[in-house]
Amino acid sequence: MTERTGTIEAEQALKARQRAVWALGDYPSVAAEVIPDLGAVLVEACGVGAHHRVLDVATGSGNVALPAAVTGAAVVACDLTPELLRAGRELADGHGVRVDWREGDAEALPFADDEFDIVLSCLGVMFAPNHRAAADELVRVCRPGGKIGLINWTPDGFVGQMLAAMKPYAPPSPPGSQPPPLWGKEDHVRSLLAGRVTDIDVRRQSVTVDRFADPEAFRDYFKSRYGPTIATYRGIAHDADQVAALDRELLELARRHDMGTDSTIMEWQYLLFTARVPD
Repeated sequence: MTERTGTIEAEQALKARQRAVWALGDYPSVAAEVIPDLGAVLVEACGVGAHHRVLDVATGSGNVALPAAVTGAAVVACDLTPELLRAGRELADGHGVRVDWREGDAEALPFADDEFDIVLSCLGVMFAPNHRAAADELVRVCRPGGKIGLINWTPDGFVGQMLAAMKPYAPPSPPGSQPPPLWGKEDHVRSLLAGRVTDIDVRRQSVTVDRFADPEAFRDYFKSRYGPTIATYRGIAHDADQVAALDRELLELARRHDMGTDSTIMEWQYLLFTARVPD
């Protein structure tokens, strides 16, 4: 086997693992119940309207694609995981909006150069392991004068801390992979897009999460619904001590972020990044 053949096989295996992780649990319910309005924030920030052709990269079940389609825009939603695309189609049908759903990899988008007026990703492209390749694709498919808009969890916000807490219990990342929350650092995103975008606007904002009665409810919900958490627990299921330790870490994380009301209310920080591709 040649070195190139081995590299291709390793990349294919990584993509297969990614599909399997995001097919676990019920991510569509997480998006709909925990962060239902976050996609609309990105749509508004980029001024999406009926005259735009829009791409939602790593769409999941469409929490950006659907509010973009409501504006009358022509929306294409792309994701690596077929199960999420099927859920998105059902949601779009239920909302009475039209979205073109396509299976595809954020690091190798199946679209022509300059095909879209606005290219968006909300908590999606950040999970592509090769950040440079994904950033290159965002720029490639956006037309000159078009916009790129991203929402990503910050490393020091709640979800960034949750992913960091899970990391010691998960298998080592493949060589060359970069941590998803780096996309929530302004300097990292600027470096990925350096020299290729202008009119950059960056804001740190938070979404209020009030879905959970208490920290235990948060932990148990994510253990059963969120693919990366489920995959991490499956990997340590043979070790009761590790399971108990991760249980404690997630519980303590939620307690630290709990605002101390009758139910558990938390603020989850994200980075909102918008820019224009020069004419």
